[in-house]
Amino acid sequence: MTASLNDHASRIAALRAEHGSNSKIGMVSGNFNVVHPGHLRLLKFAADCCDILVVAVNADDRLGVLVPAHLRLENIAAISYVDYSFIIEDDLATAIDAIRPDLVVKGKEHQEFHNPERDALAVYGGKLLFSAGDAVFSSIDLIQAESERPTSNFNLKSSANYLNRHNIKGEDFSAILDRFNDLSVLVIGDLIVDEYITCDVLGLSREDPTVVVTPVLEQKFIGGAGIVASHAKGLGAKTSYLTVCGDDHEATDSQKKLEDYGVDVIIARDPSRTTTLKQRFRSAGKTLLRVSKLKQHAIDQVLQDQIFDQFKAMASNLDLLIFSDFNYGVLPQSLVNRISAYCLEKRIPMVADSQSSSQIGNIARFEKMLLLKPTEIEARLAIQDHDIGLVAVAEALAHKCQPEHILLTLGAEGTLIQTTHPDNSEWMTDRLPALCNSPKDPAGAGDAMLVSASLALASGASIWEAAYIGSVASGCQVATVGNRPLSVDEIRHELGVL
Repeated sequence: MTASLNDHASRIAALRAEHGSNSKIGMVSGNFNVVHPGHLRLLKFAADCCDILVVAVNADDRLGVLVPAHLRLENIAAISYVDYSFIIEDDLATAIDAIRPDLVVKGKEHQEFHNPERDALAVYGGKLLFSAGDAVFSSIDLIQAESERPTSNFNLKSSANYLNRHNIKGEDFSAILDRFNDLSVLVIGDLIVDEYITCDVLGLSREDPTVVVTPVLEQKFIGGAGIVASHAKGLGAKTSYLTVCGDDHEATDSQKKLEDYGVDVIIARDPSRTTTLKQRFRSAGKTLLRVSKLKQHAIDQVLQDQIFDQFKAMASNLDLLIFSDFNYGVLPQSLVNRISAYCLEKRIPMVADSQSSSQIGNIARFEKMLLLKPTEIEARLAIQDHDIGLVAVAEALAHKCQPEHILLTLGAEGTLIQTTHPDNSEWMTDRLPALCNSPKDPAGAGDAMLVSASLALASGASIWEAAYIGSVASGCQVATVGNRPLSVDEIRHELGVL
């Protein structure tokens, strides 16, 4: 049942009580078809002027509405400046009378027109404010512009020779993706929260040669092994996620978000660490600065035993185990060895990624995997050789830790695929070009490839088919900013097998 205006007024009054009787309530209303930079500037201005920001989203019957109200409300609620939001079914004057905001904020472009809010506010002494004269954008124009853009950033023609070499047809992909629904998957590894802070550049500091910025939007995404689990669930597999993180609100918020995605989450709390938080300060589509808040020490023996016991309790139903290692202490070698030995004994397929983007790691410590997915740098760190060619790197890594398949990712150069010949007499190698023409954010590309290729292998696909599905998934990930769970429908769309 939809909440009434009186219900919303009561909840907002409770928020004021929590903040203190002298706290100031600000209110903004609008259609919000697309949350664009003009909206973000308006909301930031409003939030700076009050203690509690309330946003009223117009109902679907209002002039200019193009997007269903529940979707517009979801977008507004996700903005960090907003403390409370609701769909307004009544006229605005009635809503103001019920909520009694201290101020209502509108864009400066409305200043020269009649503003009915002014009379409603005058009844009890409220104020009408107009935001600073920043650039104004039209939601409708943005929607029209978006509809005129190409529907895909992919260049699948560049991979046509690859598909022909391995006799792969589109209908093969459809059957593989269908089988994802039959898989039961467990992901073990570090939980990371990725925070993107979008900034406006104000200029150079006069005191020192530093760029000065002001934040306009803060967004948090599930990262690390958490997004790997979210991808697996989004692609259709029954997914569980086992991790260790801090006893803090970041862990609690992440657990709720993962559960919302449909992942079965088991978190062991470690009071000696904080949940890893990686902040990216961005402007004009570029990252200006990264800040990581983390602890890197290995979990103690008690927590290792707890993780292993949880794993054993789930192992009998598993079709695939994914080690998603970021070298922050959740997967010490002794725990990896115990889990790996058990999986080998019970014939549970294992895959692994061990990221070393900002610290030393060793992908070779994961032995006898179905699949390894290192970057070139991670593979060279593992074999301690920075001079030999790429094929020799993959072969050296294979001899060191004996995986069945290797996907060696090369960024914009694509992926090198290394696998054993069916009779185990030699290694076979091929290369797949990067498929996304317009990457926006490289973060999470490897995670998307790891999980999608692994699910494909566990579903009976060849390594050549799995690598292709992984490359498409990776392209889908880098085409957006921030980690967002993959869906099997977007993979089908890019493969042309909907």
